[in-house]
Amino acid sequence: MKFSVLFIAVMVGLVRDNTASLFVQGPTESVMEGDRVTLECLDSESETNMSSVHFEKLSRHTEMWHRLDMSGYGYYYRRCFWYDADVTREDGRLLLTLAKVQSWSAGMYRCMPDITDLDNSSVPFKLTVHFLRDVSVNRAGSSTFYRYLAPEDELRVPQGEDVELDCSTSGSETPTYTWLKEGEDWIIPSSKIKLKNVNEENSGKYTCMAQHPSVSSLIKKRTIKLTVLPEESAWYESTTGHIYLIMGAALAVFMVIIMAMTIFLCRRTRPNKSKGPIDDQSQTKPIYKNSVESLNSTTGDKQPLV
Repeated sequence: MKFSVLFIAVMVGLVRDNTASLFVQGPTESVMEGDRVTLECLDSESETNMSSVHFEKLSRHTEMWHRLDMSGYGYYYRRCFWYDADVTREDGRLLLTLAKVQSWSAGMYRCMPDITDLDNSSVPFKLTVHFLRDVSVNRAGSSTFYRYLAPEDELRVPQGEDVELDCSTSGSETPTYTWLKEGEDWIIPSSKIKLKNVNEENSGKYTCMAQHPSVSSLIKKRTIKLTVLPEESAWYESTTGHIYLIMGAALAVFMVIIMAMTIFLCRRTRPNKSKGPIDDQSQTKPIYKNSVESLNSTTGDKQPLV
């Protein structure tokens, strides 16, 4: 009985010795992209020497922990991917500073003793970075060429067409969208707005507003001017006609270049039909007096010369 009690006490002591006392202290408020963030590695028992402890970050792609100090193995790897991490040791404190935190800085962080066989790593600290990208407004169902060539702040459509505008952006969380028109008191809580059989009354400035669901102050807007053309307007005055005109001109220039290159290559590869140099051996040479060729023949050839 005494032996079992002693065995249990020893096991409890070992468990306590192996229990992690390190932990990471970070910001308690919402962190926005571009903020300055400082993480500190602390010891709840104040027994660990911080000079032998380092910070690590969990890679979301490889699911591996990587050291964030700029020494030891993997220097160039960390120099490329964790260049924004500055690890300092001041007055026995271990600090990790991110001067301008970005979206890729979000993730799990921990502090770990340099002795790899000692399982005393801290509980991972999750750093969440909130961000919201710029809003883009495009005509729903439009092609990729249309989105690249169409103006971002103006849309010109003929009278009687149906117009559907799509508002989109990306962020750390899915934002909420609202549409409103300048001079009107209505609001549409959606990322899309549909206008059927438009007329001159539908002309005006439409604004799409995207708001972060967790950080209410994080808002992005995009305003687009809708102009409804009269019935007598030419087809190329609309945004679609203008894009078709640009694409047609670009295609014509491309065809001209192709034809010019084809003609040039054909002329380069055409065979040369001009006469070459005179072959002296194929021509009759002149016979001079007192030369060997001018001597009388002794063979008695009586055949007429042709």
